[in-house]
Amino acid sequence: MPYDPPLNSLGLAKPPADTRVVVAMSGGVDSSVVAAELAAEGYDVVGVTLQLYDHGAALAKKGACCAGRDIHDARRVADEMGFAHYVLDYESHFRESVIDEFADAYLAGATPVPCIRCNERVKFRDLLETAKDLGADCMATGHYIQRKMGLHGAELHRAADPVRDQSYFLFSTTREQLEYLRFPLGHLETKAETRALAARHGLSVADKPDSQDICFVPDGNYAAVIEKLRPGAADPGEIVDLEGHVLGTHRGVIHYTIGQRKGLGIGGLSDPLYVVRLDPVARRVIVGPKTALATRTVPVREINWLGDVPFTSQPEWEMEVKLRSTRPPAPAIVRPLSETEAQVELLSPEEGISPGQACVFYAPEGSRVFGGGWIWKGH
Repeated sequence: MPYDPPLNSLGLAKPPADTRVVVAMSGGVDSSVVAAELAAEGYDVVGVTLQLYDHGAALAKKGACCAGRDIHDARRVADEMGFAHYVLDYESHFRESVIDEFADAYLAGATPVPCIRCNERVKFRDLLETAKDLGADCMATGHYIQRKMGLHGAELHRAADPVRDQSYFLFSTTREQLEYLRFPLGHLETKAETRALAARHGLSVADKPDSQDICFVPDGNYAAVIEKLRPGAADPGEIVDLEGHVLGTHRGVIHYTIGQRKGLGIGGLSDPLYVVRLDPVARRVIVGPKTALATRTVPVREINWLGDVPFTSQPEWEMEVKLRSTRPPAPAIVRPLSETEAQVELLSPEEGISPGQACVFYAPEGSRVFGGGWIWKGH
């Protein structure tokens, strides 16, 4: 009878020593622990860090995922654990694939999520292909999400720790990519477990703070970055109510987001007003009462479907959907319009939904992620 070798901890039928794993290393504690754990298990680990943006003084700040310090930290971990480490210059591609779209989306009145595009277009596409070129059997990352094998192949599932779950940022991961990717931290119950593993390996990054900001946006100042990328983007204009009455002036549409209440500069009114809509062409910020923010219908496109049968195989899907990374999933009916477009009906209205954000699909019960798409203004 033919001998079937046992599966290793990464689900591959070969000994760890014969299994090459490329680990995407950001220089933070999460990806460092992944690399260290796999190296300790005897895998042939190759660490790769992407240089994504200018490492000048303006961005060399603590907690930025692309700062020069992070490259140094990743290299140091590789030295400590004794595996190969490479730095790849992806700056020009990152600008074309992520930063330019980020700026243009803001100029169009949307609220983009560049971290999703970075995962989709840089890490899980270009870096993944580089991993294959390096002869790797799989690529591992420090993301908090789970990959489980189902009857129809690899499935995407939420992390065991709901606080750390990153499924919202990884909804566009394709079936093909899932077959190759591994997420060794997704089953951990708390971040404390990750730091304990880092300490056990004696890693220099064991107590390093988590990254909080988008790597190319210093101190969370989106407008300053967009003004630098697109001179003239902060031209002033009018703040108007839903009837078009001028209530004041603003200092540039890029300074405002849907649902914003503070910083409008139109005090003295009896009822609070919120940003309801942005009109970048007319350079207008439209405000209204909180009730004007509520909606139950959300148009979604560029859908990545991770179900076991085609998306259009039934007229509607009962799902839970997440419309912002900080919000919990909510019950909804997803109605396919094509393989890549849908109309999402929320069972309860939500406020502050903005074009440019993601709409991620979850199973009504359990932890499975069925993909998702991008919210837009509709036809």
